[in-house]
Amino acid sequence: MNDLATEFGDIDIYMFDQMLRGRFMPGMRILDAGCGAGRNLVYLLRAGFEVCGADEDPESIRVVRDLASRLAPGLPVENFRVEPVEAMTFPDRHADVVLCSAVLHFARDDAQFKAMLRGCWRVLRPQGLFFSRLASSIGLEGRLRAVGERRFVLPDGSTRYLVDEALLAEAAATLGGELADPLKTTLVHGQRSMTTWVLRKTA
Repeated sequence: MNDLATEFGDIDIYMFDQMLRGRFMPGMRILDAGCGAGRNLVYLLRAGFEVCGADEDPESIRVVRDLASRLAPGLPVENFRVEPVEAMTFPDRHADVVLCSAVLHFARDDAQFKAMLRGCWRVLRPQGLFFSRLASSIGLEGRLRAVGERRFVLPDGSTRYLVDEALLAEAAATLGGELADPLKTTLVHGQRSMTTWVLRKTA
């Protein structure tokens, strides 16, 4: 068990599922938008992927740069940048895979949510994979208290920007993406709901 934890870290199990199905191949460039301290990057760094990350929290980037220096010392420090998802400075079409796990539901409103999505999409190559886990209202209908533009207080007391199936379908069509997997939603004891959204960039 300890060996697995060392190799994979605290990886999102739904991202791990994508890896098991061969969607992350050696030689790919992976960009983690809103990377935090790098919990989803441990294996990728160990396995020699070209990893990039952005997060607006300087301390998180300091931690992830330290992680990269230990696990993949050949990566340039500039691969990990202090900047918000909606204003990343990586070039257009930079990455084969863009990860955005547990990030989009912190949007303040519709405008920021759309800006964050556009930021992720801009840096993704054609036919690239966009992987996101985000809070949704699916399965919690009638149990939420609205406090703003798609922002709700959840039964667990947290406040999140919540998507639903219709919004995700509209966003995919606007971006020019197709579902690589059916939407998968996990309802946690009636307290919160997390949806896995995986798109292929087709336009």
